[in-house]
Formats: sequence, C-alpha cells, structure tokens
Amino acid sequence: MKIAGFTFVRNAIKFDYPIVEAILSIEPLCHEIIVAVGNSDDNTLDLIKSIKSSKIRIVETVWDDTLREGGRVLAIETDKAFAEISEDIDWAIYIQGDEVLHEQDHQNLYAQLLRYKADNRVDGLLFDYKHFYGSYDYLGASTRWYRNEIRAVKPNIGVKSYRDAQGFRKYGNKKLTVAKANASIHHYGWVKSPRAQQLKQENFHKMWHKDQWVEENVIKSETFDYSGIDALVRFEGTHPKVMQERILKSNWVFSHDLSKNTVKFKDKFKFLIEKFFGFRPGEYQNYKMK
Repeated sequence: MKIAGFTFVRNAIKFDYPIVEAILSIEPLCHEIIVAVGNSDDNTLDLIKSIKSSKIRIVETVWDDTLREGGRVLAIETDKAFAEISEDIDWAIYIQGDEVLHEQDHQNLYAQLLRYKADNRVDGLLFDYKHFYGSYDYLGASTRWYRNEIRAVKPNIGVKSYRDAQGFRKYGNKKLTVAKANASIHHYGWVKSPRAQQLKQENFHKMWHKDQWVEENVIKSETFDYSGIDALVRFEGTHPKVMQERILKSNWVFSHDLSKNTVKFKDKFKFLIEKFFGFRPGEYQNYKMK
C-alpha cells in the first residue's frame, strides 16, 4: 500500500503556522508528501526546504488574491497539491498548516487505510478533532467547533477540495462515503501568541470578504483578545512529539476560569441528545457514513 501526504501553505512564518510539525506528523506514514508553497511575504519556501525528509516534493504556486468568496482560494491551492500526487498512490492524507496528527494514532490509522484500500464503497476516512484555544491547555467545548472532517481520500476517483478546503466532494458535487479513521487531528489554529493571532485574523478574513467588510467588522488591535470565548475544558491528554519544542517555546500565558463557562441552552440540548442517542442535532456533515 502506498500513501501520499499533501498540503498547502503561505506565509507560515508571518502567521506562525506549525506547518513543519504538520508535515512531520504524517511523514512516517507516507511515501511522498506534496507541499504547495504559495507566494509568500516571508521565508516560507526556505522553511519547507529545510525539512529533513527526502519524501517532500515542493510545488511553487501563486495565489489568486482576487478570490474572496467563501475562501475558495484555499480549495484551489489544496487541489494544486492533490493533482501532483503520483499515479500509483492508494491513499492520500491531507493535513492543513495548523493541524497535527498524533503519533499514537499512526498504527490505528494505517490499519484503517489498509482495511478499506480495496473497498470501493469507501472514498475517504473521517477523523475526530481536538480544537485547542488560547493555549495548549484548553479545548473548545461548545458546538461552534466541528467534531469531524475528512482527512484521507482515495486518489483517481474524482475527488476535489470543497468550498474553503474544509472537506472534499466527488465530481457532480457528491458527498464522499467515509469510514472512521480511528485517529484524531490536533487543531492548533487558535493557539498563537496574541499578537500573531490578531495579525492572522486581520488578514485571514480577506479570503472571504472585501476590504470594506474587514474594515467594519474586524477589530483593530495590537493583540487578540482570547477572553471572548464561551466554553472550554482542560486538555488532559498528550500533545504530539513533534509539537513539544514549539510548546516549550510558547511565550504567552492564557488561563480560563472554567466556572465562568457560558453554554447556551441550545448547546446543552444538543449535548444531551448526543449523549443518549449518539448524534448532534443540526450538525453539518459534508460526508456520508458507510
């Protein structure tokens, strides 16, 4: 069985993305890793070139900054990387620049990839998500955070990145049929220094909205205010080994009083239904379970 990894990145240093850790987290499973490196304002290209792995193949790209509807440019860049995967690949693992796969899940994930390799009823694998917020010690605990997403797909079956690159669809806009990956993605998109997070917020919205909207709706500040969160829980697990150095170097402090969590009634209702019946009412699912 041959496995590829693929991802895209731009301005990783400027916006403090753990892209190196993301790539290294899937590297042991992969025969090749395609990295679409967009035209950047920093030394992102050199950063990717510095990764010590012969499996990495870089594709230099130019982002279309005029595309501001629904983050479409992110899907286009994802597809550029996906298109470069070798023809003999059985599975492709997708990882975004702020996502990291824990090494403790490698064995389970490989077993699932092998199990469904020849099963034509399965197009992809669905991963669980842990969304970190503010620091490496807290997880988002409200229904605003998505629980699952597709991060492994079969090449050569007409798969394309969907909308803002959160998931995938097949030709004809058909949802993929998926099985459980039995693995989790650690999502660190909301864990940066307050200054880096603010800079990211002011620039990231430009992929969805016009300058006027950004000017009127994104608060200008030197640092991001992490206090406006509804509910968090303490993270009791371990972080991937590739993240340890970054975590040790973190230079800001964030703490949250769990007693001041504010959970809306509708969230409490959804959690109750989920507890007893195994599903969450109104949850968006860009896939079909096998």
